[in-house]
Amino acid sequence: MKATCQRDKLLHAFQMAASVAPSRSPKPILQNVKLEVTPDGAILMGTDLEIGIRVAVEGFAAEVPGNVVLPRDRFGKILTESSDEQLSLESDGGKVFVRGQRSEFQLPSENPDEFPSVLAFEEQKYHEMPARFLREVIRRTVFATDNESSRYALGGVLVEFSDKGLTAVATDGRRLARQEGAAESVGEHISGDNMTIIPTRAMQLIERALGDSEESVQVAARSNDVLVRSGRATIYTRLVEGRYPKWRDVFPRRDDMHRIELCVGPFYAAVRQAAIVTSEDRRGVDFTFGGGKIVLAGHGAELGESHVEMPIAYDGPEVGIALDPRFLSDFLKVLAPEQTFSMELRDAESAAVCNTEDGYAYVVMPLAREQ
Repeated sequence: MKATCQRDKLLHAFQMAASVAPSRSPKPILQNVKLEVTPDGAILMGTDLEIGIRVAVEGFAAEVPGNVVLPRDRFGKILTESSDEQLSLESDGGKVFVRGQRSEFQLPSENPDEFPSVLAFEEQKYHEMPARFLREVIRRTVFATDNESSRYALGGVLVEFSDKGLTAVATDGRRLARQEGAAESVGEHISGDNMTIIPTRAMQLIERALGDSEESVQVAARSNDVLVRSGRATIYTRLVEGRYPKWRDVFPRRDDMHRIELCVGPFYAAVRQAAIVTSEDRRGVDFTFGGGKIVLAGHGAELGESHVEMPIAYDGPEVGIALDPRFLSDFLKVLAPEQTFSMELRDAESAAVCNTEDGYAYVVMPLAREQ
């Protein structure tokens, strides 16, 4: 293999592929990134056998097509520290030579034939959606997953595909985030009886791979895995095994709940202020709605107390609830400051439900109010 490339474009793609490669593994070959060079272009691949990624690299000119395995750490440092605009790569099978204008490196290289295959996207059934929508789905749900749950498979985002769109759900048992939206089903791709739970780490990788892309994304869910194709990257991941709770049952009846309209920016600021005196032992903040205002009260014992008021357009019956401000902050920080949402409350013992007009819902379980 012999080729020249633009260093900055190779660096960006290599960092994406290398993020999947494990730092330690019983299979040392996995601690590398495989580079495939053909007359049509170049592909970088990384995998830990659970998650894999293929990244197309621009700016490659192949003199002699071929494959080479690149050490994740050492080759990554060469790309980071080099100031050359162009690099030449050459492999003789056991070594790889990296040459710049004023530098040259020789690294040992393992047999590329021993590198596990990383699936390409060849599916005929999938859902297609704008990249910006999938980014939003991930940002609004992935923070609510729970990788330590043993009873349920909460270490990922449940994605349900229908003929009209998709629904993504994440929960850790104390709060639940749900995002719905339109997506096109191609080839009659739907969830059916399959439970598609995409691991948290895979969702975070997909979000990074999407970047600021405005292209379309294809997502194909199969019985045990998922393939996602966007722009120059294809990501493969095995699904989380196990049962997911009946998440629809978490939403309370809404017929007798008080509906309060709020603006994200001011409310988020008030929540942050009230939370200053909270601690791990005393996390709760009391929220009291009524009389055209919200009163937020934090009781931090030795850390002191907080009292924050904010005017709102609500003149209904007074209603109060104690909530963990961290959970509210997680919800508020994925929304635009100027955005509005509704909070629905029944009483201090029932869950609070937050809704936006673009299909986002968030349920937070109450805490016992401090005496």
